[in-house]
Formats: sequence, structure tokens, C-alpha cells
Amino acid sequence: MSALILVAEDDENQAELVRRYLEQDHHRVLVVHDGRDALDVVRAQQPELVVLDLMLPGLGGLDVCRALRADSDVLVLMLTARSTEDDLLHGLGIGADDYMTKPFSPRELVARVRTLLRRRTIRPAPMLKVGPIVVDPVRHEVTVRGARVECTPGEFGLLEVLASEVDRVFTREQLLDRLHGDSFLTARTIDTHVKNLRRKIETDSRTPEHLVTVYGIGYKLTAGRVDAP
Repeated sequence: MSALILVAEDDENQAELVRRYLEQDHHRVLVVHDGRDALDVVRAQQPELVVLDLMLPGLGGLDVCRALRADSDVLVLMLTARSTEDDLLHGLGIGADDYMTKPFSPRELVARVRTLLRRRTIRPAPMLKVGPIVVDPVRHEVTVRGARVECTPGEFGLLEVLASEVDRVFTREQLLDRLHGDSFLTARTIDTHVKNLRRKIETDSRTPEHLVTVYGIGYKLTAGRVDAP
């Protein structure tokens, strides 16, 4: 599976290493070393995936990711020398699809790129309706009571899995398996996506009636209370 990939990395040696491994895996690769250049290239060339370093000059990786998510659903694999859980959750919370800390194996990076691209090309399921929530895999859209809700790719993927089997309780491990196959994400990632989704699809995120926690097991999506017409 060949794709156009942008590598945004300020370390030229690291960028060259990543470029070489990705090209050996038959991808076309563009390289930039600055955050603003990364945004310009994404808008002009429309790559399918961005390998995005967190510590870019000009405009940091988190700001680049926020800007990308404002008008693009390009896949984002974030790279950083930071390794704290808060950094991980912050990156995922603003829309990164996956996250690697340095130092990393270039072979593992290639494997993660393959997984992300495979998820993007899987044939979508039909439109899914759960109470007032409609998940449209073809248009990659979510609406609640007719109003469109903006979701990151990770949030959309989780909601699509839950909506595909209404009222089924999924463990975090089952959700990770459905989302990623070879699970690179963590159970905490699922919790973060759930928290963000509740703010977007629930009337009151503190008392959710659709994206429900089944204590000691995991999560399920349910139609909840039926609204009057």
C-alpha cells in the first residue's frame, strides 16, 4: 500500500532515516523541518499521513496538529522526546491518531504507518443510527439530533465500533483490538476518547445516557431515552 507521507522533523538526520525507511516500504515521502512549512505542504500536496515531531521550530507540533484538525482529516503520527502520560493524552486529545516517543525503532514506525493506512482504507460499514446519534462512515461524519459534531479520527473510529453493535459492552482491550489490530494505543487512550466524545454527543457529559460505562468491564453505546417528536 503506497501513500504520500509528509515527515515534519527538525532533526535532519532523524528525518532522513525516517524518509529512507518509508521509501523502502514503497511510500512517496516529503520532508520539512519547520511547523509552518508543514502546514503549507499539507494544504498544497494533501498527503495521506503526517509524521509530526512535537518540538518543531516556527510552530510547534501540537499547534500544527490543532491547525490540521481544523480543516483536514489527514492521519497524524506524532513523534516526541517527551514520554509522560499527560503529553500522550494531550497529543491524542487534539487529534493525533498515534504517538511514538524517541528513541524509536524505524521499523516499528513503518509498522504503525501501515496500520494507520490500513484502517483508513478498510471498506466502511453502512450508516449507523443509535438513538439521536448518526455515524456516517462514508462521509466520516457524526450528527446528533441533526447537528454535525466534529470528531477526531480516533474518536470517530471508537464511536463507529460502538455504534456497530448497539448495547454490546466492549472491554478496553476489545476496543483497542478493533481500532488498531496490533495494539499500539493504551487503555487510557480509550478513556480519553470516551471523555471527549461525551462532551460532544451527550446532553450532560456528567450523566451520560448514550456512551455508558459498565463498571468493571468497559463501555457500550445505547439509544438511551427516546425523545418526544
